[in-house]
Amino acid sequence: MTFIQQSLGQIAREVPGATDVFHAYKLDFCCGGAHTLQEAAARKGLDAALIADRLTQLVAQAHQAPRQWQETDVPELVDHIQSHFHERHRAQLPELVRLARRVEAVHRDHPACPAGLSALLSDMNSELASHMEREESILFPLLKERQYLVSQGPIRVMLEEHEHHGENLAKVEALTQDMTPPAGACNTWQALYLGLRTFREELMQHIHLENNVLFQHAARMG
Repeated sequence: MTFIQQSLGQIAREVPGATDVFHAYKLDFCCGGAHTLQEAAARKGLDAALIADRLTQLVAQAHQAPRQWQETDVPELVDHIQSHFHERHRAQLPELVRLARRVEAVHRDHPACPAGLSALLSDMNSELASHMEREESILFPLLKERQYLVSQGPIRVMLEEHEHHGENLAKVEALTQDMTPPAGACNTWQALYLGLRTFREELMQHIHLENNVLFQHAARMG
């Protein structure tokens, strides 16, 4: 897929994570969303092909075929969860908070404006960051060392927190009409809801792998 002749607005609306790339290069995908990537890059003296490569990598990551993890060795599964989902969430949430703040500021008088979304996402970012840090420093080392009996206490705590993450997702869905932008929504609003849908899908997959594969294996072995 080539992005060079596509408009910044189209890319922002269709590629989860594209807005983060645009921010890194200071490309205006909102007011300047009608410009193609090639035009916008040329105005700033940037290499459009390099930016397009980064966007192509995002698409490739999003379309990787799901792997069946049930028979995977525990250390490999732990490494996958940490390197894929943990790092993804650490990149996703700060950008979603930034987009939500902009939408709330610019469209505060719109009846569909998701008032309070940025604050909720900011709280989710803090809670999820703490959750993942404790998994990485306490639970994951135990599992990689196959100390399954000792791991049961931390696992119970993580399971309770997973329930809370699910409750927060439900709050996001309620604030955003199930992450559906209103008719005529600007590029930023559409990119925000696209990013939220991607985050929801990946967080649910993340929690599934832990609850239903990793933690179940530890329970059987413990």
